[in-house]
Amino acid sequence: MALVLASAAAMAAQDSPPKPDSMSSQQGMEGMKEGHAKVQGMHTMPATVSAVDTKTGVVDATAGGMALKVHFPPASVANLKAGDQITLHLAFSKP
Repeated sequence: MALVLASAAAMAAQDSPPKPDSMSSQQGMEGMKEGHAKVQGMHTMPATVSAVDTKTGVVDATAGGMALKVHFPPASVANLKAGDQITLHLAFSKP
C-alpha cells in the first residue's frame, strides 16, 4: 500500500477513511487529519501501476478509468512494478 497526499477527481472518491488493514497506514492518515485541520477529501482509491521511476519516485497509475501521476520518496517505490495493484490513500489541503 502507498500513502500519498494528492488531489484526485471527486467522481473516483470513496467517502470512507482507509480500512484498518494496516495500522501504520491508518495511524498515518489519522495523524495527517489531526495535524492539518484543513485536510479535505480524504479517501482510498484502488489503482494499477503502469510505470515506476525508482530514481524520482514518480508512479504512473490508473484508477477509476483515469491516468494518475503521483510522487513518493524514491526508496518507497523500489519494489513496485508495472501491473502491481495498489491502494492510494489521498487527501488535500489548502494553505
